[in-house]
Amino acid sequence: MADLLTGLDPEPPVAPTPTGDAPLADRLRPRALGEVVGQEHLTGPDGAIGRMVAAGRLSSMILWGPPGTGKTTIARLLAAAVDLRFVAISAVFSGVAELKKAFAEARDHARIGKRTLLFVDEIHRFNRAQQDGFLPFVEDGTVILVGATTENPSFELNAAVLSRAQVLILHRLGAEALGQLLDRAEAAEGRALPLTPAARAAMIAQADGDGRFLLNQAETLFAVQIDAPLDPAGLSAFLQRRVAVYDKDREGHYNLISALHKSIRGSDPQAALYYLARMLTAGEEPLYLLRRLTRAAVEDIGLADPQALVQCIAAKDTYDFLGSPEGELAIAQACLYLATAPKSNAAYMAQKKAWRSARETGSLMPPANILNAPTKLMKQIGYGADYAYDHDTADAFSGANYWPDELQPQTFYEPSGRGFEARLQERLAHWDRLRSERSGGVD
Repeated sequence: MADLLTGLDPEPPVAPTPTGDAPLADRLRPRALGEVVGQEHLTGPDGAIGRMVAAGRLSSMILWGPPGTGKTTIARLLAAAVDLRFVAISAVFSGVAELKKAFAEARDHARIGKRTLLFVDEIHRFNRAQQDGFLPFVEDGTVILVGATTENPSFELNAAVLSRAQVLILHRLGAEALGQLLDRAEAAEGRALPLTPAARAAMIAQADGDGRFLLNQAETLFAVQIDAPLDPAGLSAFLQRRVAVYDKDREGHYNLISALHKSIRGSDPQAALYYLARMLTAGEEPLYLLRRLTRAAVEDIGLADPQALVQCIAAKDTYDFLGSPEGELAIAQACLYLATAPKSNAAYMAQKKAWRSARETGSLMPPANILNAPTKLMKQIGYGADYAYDHDTADAFSGANYWPDELQPQTFYEPSGRGFEARLQERLAHWDRLRSERSGGVD
């Protein structure tokens, strides 16, 4: 055994004790899984992690959650709980060479009976080929892979990796969990934060679910001399608010635009305006939002209120004219108009049915009576023969057939009966009756 150990690097401690001058967040890092706050659905006795630890066996996993929710801490504590060697790398700073070294060392330690938990922070930043490189070492048990990501694994990780690892979702820390972190900070410092109860609540809200950010803010307050407790206004002047987590090309973006569109469809102007504000204040491109609002106007409102589309185009022109921030009011107005308008997807459904029919029926010729006949030959073969000019008929409605001879008339557009479509519904029903009468049919 001594010979086998020769040349192997000594194992780093799983959770080194922070020094007195370490950041507060490090000094308060949990020393056992039971101390992790806000993730009891995973770490509790009935949680996936709790059950694995109780059984003494870990499977590879992907920890998916927002920043500051305990992903790194949980990985370290898992290794300690089941006596695994802990190795951490970051996909931001590591490449193929570092991965090869980690796998080689893990294989050497496996020969002496010491398995390795390989923690890969920001695992989604490895490209597809690099992610494939994990597979043989995970499959043969050389490493237990624990990846951490803030991005949706469905989009960012290979299917092969996902098939070999459980995806465990960490929740954004709620007010109760964040309050527990502040209690621990005050106990560690031996004094209370210089805040009024309202300011304390505001500080928790401003952390936006990020425990690390909250503790860093608390450390800033502990580091200065404050004569009287700060109220919310004083706290806001003293500390900066956490910038909302929002990546324009990632899941947060798609979650919010989905929420905005569905709030409009569901006729909730308050929620729609909230999600619009979330995106604009986070730096979303206003023209992108205007495009999405215009889409909602034609998909979910359509002819129930034809002015919805006009409002969106007017908002786009207004924003182009005024720019930010003044032009954003026009975007908000369009959003509110859409959310409060009568809803109908009849035009949207009609388009899909018509497109499907066009693909299925190919190149059928329209009936000859409605074809133009600009040449003598075309007149001779029947183009335009017996065409009924609608304006010369009663009610400006001839009731003629406009469908190809080989195709029965079809119904694509069925007005909803809401908003302006109620009038369209009556109009179409009237024309159907006239068409039946003038074609000799039975009403």
